[in-house]
Amino acid sequence: MGVRVMVVDEHRLLAEALASALKLRGHRVLAAAAPAVGAAELVINRSPEVCLFGTATPAEPGVFEPVVRIRRERPQIAVVVLGPVPSPRGIAAAFAAGACGYVRHDERIEGVERALAKARAGEVAISPQLLQGAFGELLNPAAQPDDEGSRLLRLLTPREIEVLVRVAEGEDTRLIAAGMAIAPSTARTHVQRVLMKLGVGSRLEAAALAARTGLLDRAVPPARTVPQPSEPG
Repeated sequence: MGVRVMVVDEHRLLAEALASALKLRGHRVLAAAAPAVGAAELVINRSPEVCLFGTATPAEPGVFEPVVRIRRERPQIAVVVLGPVPSPRGIAAAFAAGACGYVRHDERIEGVERALAKARAGEVAISPQLLQGAFGELLNPAAQPDDEGSRLLRLLTPREIEVLVRVAEGEDTRLIAAGMAIAPSTARTHVQRVLMKLGVGSRLEAAALAARTGLLDRAVPPARTVPQPSEPG
């Protein structure tokens, strides 16, 4: 016996195409509509056995609010999310909202039918391969780039960043002052502020920290003063 199902998707054409395919296979498709204001109310009023809820952005905050409302007001309606290759966060958000399944957009129609049957029977409708991929990503997350350099960079003023670059290049206070056209005492003050903000005790430590965190790669190199030719006498 066919499933009484309602298809809801952000892309109306996709929703209508899937609805037509399910009708041809003997399912009772009540309606197909894009999820917007009133989508949850439409599902609640039609009260299908299963709602196929499609989204292109399963990890976006608030995308499953309609699912939350459907499950709150009509807990007998099973909701299966239809979405892209999900991140673990996307799968978690779908199930946290009350969905009982997740099917990829590129799944064959037979896979969609299996998910519908499981959902109507009160079972979890998600392929083992999808779960395996999600858990694999959770257990072995991709390495994230070290953002300590960006954090440290935000602590420094543009002037202090220039001082740090010059320190890392081995310039002493005299050269820093000459290169920046400031007094040696001012250059010394800038250096001390840089050391304090970076939480280090020496210029060598500052240069090592900047190199380790990639701070120097993000910093704009200081403009060099080009000596001007002297006027002929």
